[in-house]
Amino acid sequence: MPGSETLSDADYRALADFRHALRVFQAFSESRVAEHGLTPQQHQALLAIRGAAPAAVVNVGFIADRLILKPHSASGLVMRLEAMGLVVRTPSPIDRRQTVIALTPKARALLEHLSEVHREEIVRLRPLLKTLLDTFV
Repeated sequence: MPGSETLSDADYRALADFRHALRVFQAFSESRVAEHGLTPQQHQALLAIRGAAPAAVVNVGFIADRLILKPHSASGLVMRLEAMGLVVRTPSPIDRRQTVIALTPKARALLEHLSEVHREEIVRLRPLLKTLLDTFV
């Protein structure tokens, strides 16, 4: 499906099917995190924090970047996670004017459970996703 060629009916079907598969996974994810009192955005923030590279400075700017949010929105998100007992903020050892955000043990346990459930669903969807992705060669 190169950019300069006219799209065929099959191309549109493949795009629609791919978007549908992504939405099915998204709906699955939204449902599972809601069962634990989280919004999808809160779950994504926890996952971004846990999945950060060891050398990454996890602060509000990092979360804003990973979730494609404005800094003030990321700051509000972090405040809500902190109020839920899921993250803690500590002064940065490099720049004391900044804070570093870390998961609490409660968040780590919750995220581990949710990540196992999500990984199982991805494994279940893998054949379908692979087939759909292979149509875009």
